[in-house]
Amino acid sequence: MRTALLAVALSAVLLAVAPAHAAETRIPERSLQQAAQLRERALADDTGWKIVESLTTEVGPRLAGSEADARAVAWAQAKFRELGFDKVWTEPVTFPRWERRGEQAAVVGAHAQPLAVTALGGSPGGTVEAPVVRFADLAALEAAPEGSLTGRIAFVDFQMQAARDGRGYREGGAIRSKGPSLAIRKGAAGFLMRSAGTDNHRVPHTGITRFDEGLVPLPSAALSIPDADQLARLAARGPVTVKLALDCGWDGQYTSHNVIGEITGRSLPKEVVVIGGHLDSWDLGTGAIDDAAGVGITMAAARLVAQLPRRPARSIRVIAWANEEQGLLGGKAYAEAHAADAGRHQLAAESDFGAGRIYAFNTGAPEHARAATAQIAQALAPLGIEYAPGQGSAGPDVGPLVAKGVTWAWLAQDGSDYFHLHHTADDTLDKIDPAALAQNVAAYAVFAYLAADAEGDFGSGAKAAAQH
Repeated sequence: MRTALLAVALSAVLLAVAPAHAAETRIPERSLQQAAQLRERALADDTGWKIVESLTTEVGPRLAGSEADARAVAWAQAKFRELGFDKVWTEPVTFPRWERRGEQAAVVGAHAQPLAVTALGGSPGGTVEAPVVRFADLAALEAAPEGSLTGRIAFVDFQMQAARDGRGYREGGAIRSKGPSLAIRKGAAGFLMRSAGTDNHRVPHTGITRFDEGLVPLPSAALSIPDADQLARLAARGPVTVKLALDCGWDGQYTSHNVIGEITGRSLPKEVVVIGGHLDSWDLGTGAIDDAAGVGITMAAARLVAQLPRRPARSIRVIAWANEEQGLLGGKAYAEAHAADAGRHQLAAESDFGAGRIYAFNTGAPEHARAATAQIAQALAPLGIEYAPGQGSAGPDVGPLVAKGVTWAWLAQDGSDYFHLHHTADDTLDKIDPAALAQNVAAYAVFAYLAADAEGDFGSGAKAAAQH
C-alpha cells in the first residue's frame, strides 16, 4: 500500500512539473526562410577553418592536465570573446592527471627489431621483458585459463574495420578498456594490443584504459597496425619475446575547466540550445579531427547565428568540454552542475567524430516535436543530409546531460576514415577538408538557429523531474 501511495505521489509531482504539450512544436515559416539564407552564408564562410587552425597551431596537443590544457582554456575564452559571444565563462572540472614521458618496445632475441608502440592512457610505467601470447580477440583472451599468462605478455590482435558510422570501434575500444584487466586476471606481466584503428600507417593509436578495482595495473600499450602484423607473423614462426618499457603514470589531481560561450536569445534567453566539442586532445598529434574540428564547427555556427538581423528566441550555448578523452569528465561535470536546469535545455548536440560531411540528422524528441524535427531536417536536406527517424544517439559529452532529461540531437558525420587518424600522431590540420568543414558549420548553424527559434519545446525536463 505504501508503495502504491508513493507511486501516486510521484505521478502527481511529475504532472505538476512536466511541461504541458497543448500543441505540436513547430518552426515558423519566417525562421525557415532565414535558415535558408544562413545555410548559404555558412557554406561561404571560413571562420570554422580559422578557429581549427588557430587551436591546433597556437596550442597544439592538449593532453588533459598538461600545461597545454591550461593554455587551451585561455585560448577558448579569448576566442569566444574575439568572435563576439555575449557571455563567456568557465566551470571547473577536477580529475587525476596522467602523464606520458616515454615509451619503447622491441622484439629481442633471434629476430631483434624495434616496434612502434604507444602507452595507453592510464597505464603505469614499468619495463617488462617476456614471451608474447597472441589472442585473436577479447573473447579469446577471456577464454584463456587462469594463470596461463604468468610471466608473459598478452597480445590481442583484433583488426577494426572501417565504416561510415564507426561501428567497429565498439569492439576495438573495448579491447583497450577491458583487455588489460583481463590480462591481469590471467596472470600476465604486460599487455599489448593492435591499435584500435583502420589505417595501415606505422603510427600507433593511444586512448584511455581502465583497471578493475583491486587489481595491480600492468604496463599496457598499443602497437601500430603494421607492427601488430609483424608481431603476429613472428609469433606464427615460433616463440617471440618482447621488451616493453613505459615511462608514464598518474601524478596528482588537476583542475581544468569547461569553457562556455553564449549568444543571447531575443525573447527566451534563459532557455538554451547546447552545441559544442571537447577542448582536450591526446598528445601524439595536434587534435585536429579530435576535437578541434568540433570546437571550430560549433563556435563558428553560433557566431553566424549571432550576426543575423533577428536572433532566435532562445540562447545558443557553445561548450568546449574539458577532458573528454579520459572519461567524459567535462560532460559529467556540466550535467551535474546544470541538472536542475535540464528543462531549460531545448536540445543538445556535440560534434566529436571528425570533420567528415554530415549525412544524417535526427533528434530524440517525443511525438509532439517530431514535426519540428522533420522541419529542421528539411532545412538541412540541401546540404546532402538525410532525415533518419529512429536512428542516432547523444554525443559523448552530451550523454550525461541526456541522462538528466535533456533531449539529444544527432548530426551524423561520415567517419569512413576517422579511425585512420583517431588518437594518433597523424591527427593534424592537413587532414581536414575545408569544404567538408564548412558543410558541418552550415548544418550546425541551421540546426541551432531553428531549434532555438521553434514555437514549443523538444521534450527536455521529464527525466530531470523524476530524478530530483
